[in-house]
Amino acid sequence: MFIDIVESKISVEDLIERVRNPKAGAIVTFEGTVREESDGIRVDALYYESYREMAIREIESMVNYCVERFNITDAAVVHRIGTVQITEDSVVIAVSAPHRDQAFSACRYIIDQIKERAPIWKRDIIHGAPADWH
Repeated sequence: MFIDIVESKISVEDLIERVRNPKAGAIVTFEGTVREESDGIRVDALYYESYREMAIREIESMVNYCVERFNITDAAVVHRIGTVQITEDSVVIAVSAPHRDQAFSACRYIIDQIKERAPIWKRDIIHGAPADWH
């Protein structure tokens, strides 16, 4: 298991290699990419803040659940903080498992739970407008 909160670009290839395992027949990745629109408003970028230690613990709990529930082999999760530009990844998840259904289910569970439970907040950066936190 590898979990981190970083201020720099995330290497998808590095996360894939971290979860590669001879017992795994599937590796599924998810890249949460910053788009140019949020709720119908054009954004210049997103800004993320986190309670790092608690976020890592929460994500670790999610991965542990996936080990039990979906029988995954491994998972690597990295979330960015600070300013993330359009088309850059704000979060990357890689999950390995013996079978694809397990890997897909676990990957989806992890991203859904991060959005719901992890103490990570984002703010839209809109040219000439006040900040909008989510």
